[in-house]
Formats: sequence, C-alpha cells, structure tokens
Amino acid sequence: MRRSTRKEQDPDLGILAVQLSARVQRALFARAAEQGFEDVRPRHGAVMAYLDVEGTRPGELARLAGRNKQTMGAILDELERLGYVRRAPDPADRRARLIMPTERGLRFMEVSDALVNQIEQDLSDAIGADRYRAFREVLQQGTTSLPAGGRDAEG
Repeated sequence: MRRSTRKEQDPDLGILAVQLSARVQRALFARAAEQGFEDVRPRHGAVMAYLDVEGTRPGELARLAGRNKQTMGAILDELERLGYVRRAPDPADRRARLIMPTERGLRFMEVSDALVNQIEQDLSDAIGADRYRAFREVLQQGTTSLPAGGRDAEG
C-alpha cells in the first residue's frame, strides 16, 4: 500500500491536527468574509486570536502564537496596512510598543469570537455535547503535554 493511501485511510496525529485546523479556519474565514472581512487570512489569526482590546506587545503575540518575531512583524505590518491594528507607545514603558486593535479590528475580534463559538457549537451538535467536552479536554491535555518550543509554524 502506498504511503499516501495509508495516511489517507488512517491519518496520524499530525495529519488530523492539520485537517482540523484547516477546516476550522476555512469555516471561520469564509463566514467572516460573508460579514465584510474578506481581506483577513488564516495567518492573521496569529495576531487577531490573541490581541487584547487594550493592546498587546508584539513579543507576547509571537510567544502566544508560536511564531518568531520576524514572522510576527510581517503579519503585524500586513494587518496594519489592512486597517486592523495600529502600533502605539506602551504607557507602562515608553521604549515598548503595543499593538492596538482599530475599530475595524475590534469588530473583527467580536465577529470572529462569535463565529468560533458557533463552529464549536456546530461540532458539539454533530458529535454530542459530552463527547465534544471530552474531546476538548483531551485535546488540551495533549497539546500541553508536548513541548511548545521549536521552529516557527510558518517555517
């Protein structure tokens, strides 16, 4: 049996994780586009998923998203150009910068949080609430049991 056939018929953890992530992202970004956010892409989730209303430092965003600072900088530049974020001085430390959501960024954050909740509800409805709750618990345990370090997910 060819390796690709075997992996398709019995996908390993890495394949399942990528497929789950890709399907959630496709659903999220397709629904977001329907609500006027057609310019946001999955790579922007590295910022938008973790951005605080009161702003977040770029290094903290990179850490939370598992991206290196260079990759995060490129994503931030793009989101700033698209009008979702702006850079501002950190009032707690004049040398530091905060990434602040713009009005458009705040609207996207609200919409995407609601969409993710709906996607989770859809999955819970599909497999059953108890199974979904157990799935999330096991997924969380599995995720935290593996090391977070290593190369940037973007390459």
